[in-house]
Amino acid sequence: MTVPVTAREYHLAKPGSADNLAIRTKTVESPRANEVLVKIHAVSLQYRDLMVASGMYIVQCLDDLVPCSDMAGEIVAVGEDVRGWKKGDRVCANFAAEHLYGDTDLEIQRSSFGAQAQGVLTEYRTFPSHSLVSIPQHLSYEEASTLPCAAVTAYNALLGPVPIKAGDHVLILGTGGVSIFALQFALSSGATVIVTSSSDDKLKTATKLGAKYVINYNKTPNWDEEVLKITNGVGVDHVIEVGGYGTLAKSMNSVRYAGYLHLIGFVAQKNIDVDIVTKSVWKAITLRGIQIGSVAQFKDMNRLISANPEKTRPIVDKVFPFEEAKQAYAYLKSQAHVGKVVIKVSRD
Repeated sequence: MTVPVTAREYHLAKPGSADNLAIRTKTVESPRANEVLVKIHAVSLQYRDLMVASGMYIVQCLDDLVPCSDMAGEIVAVGEDVRGWKKGDRVCANFAAEHLYGDTDLEIQRSSFGAQAQGVLTEYRTFPSHSLVSIPQHLSYEEASTLPCAAVTAYNALLGPVPIKAGDHVLILGTGGVSIFALQFALSSGATVIVTSSSDDKLKTATKLGAKYVINYNKTPNWDEEVLKITNGVGVDHVIEVGGYGTLAKSMNSVRYAGYLHLIGFVAQKNIDVDIVTKSVWKAITLRGIQIGSVAQFKDMNRLISANPEKTRPIVDKVFPFEEAKQAYAYLKSQAHVGKVVIKVSRD
């Protein structure tokens, strides 16, 4: 494969809106000794990308930012000191380039693509070789692009320090990217899954994927009481909490004594009074904030995916061409999707 001299990439000329995204031409960089050059085939979007574009993300982002964190592509050039990778290998980059194993820290967070480090919505990009993970053979580039953030986050939550086990009850809020992967990983582990959504159509999809119980929270506002009924008053072992303050009180009511509440997002955007300290102490709840995951966890997750190829196949709702990235952002913002929204980057 001939590597071009120039390539296209998106940049955020100024924060405030995804409408400020613009395409520019860049020079394709050569990999340094410990880097590889990757032709990016697909990029998937996160709720985080909407926040970055709007200027509302929780940390300061780079100026003139190339957005997005999640990609899948093909190695086209290898630095002289790189071992273990070759041209033609299909790879994803970890969400944070320097999170190799263990706990995160400030320096690791600063290596997260699409915010504190330049992102991946570009046709070609170099990556540190240690940040890369092989794509499971049965997945397309579009499917694999959904793994670095949404899938690893769900895996870290449910199969991190305290893994779920067969027979556990798992409550999953919503049907977005993290939530759908959490559903798939929980089922692959033998857990019983409860899913909430405001859409009956989305709940039908969750049921088809294997959720045993579904709750429409518009029709059942006190959905936490319904969760307790389902679990005979005990509560669930794990909660995938993506709503934030808008749902936290009910999630804390839904979890069992000494259960685990995984704090992942804040899409509900509604402030309410909830005595987190008293409730957590009284029920001995473990509240765990999830910061995506490491390269080591990514590799472990891919083993699970490869061992359960049908149960864990990524759900891609819609794929947009590179030129329609703004439309992809708008579609994600509409929350009409189930699973992931993907941008096809490569032309071939």
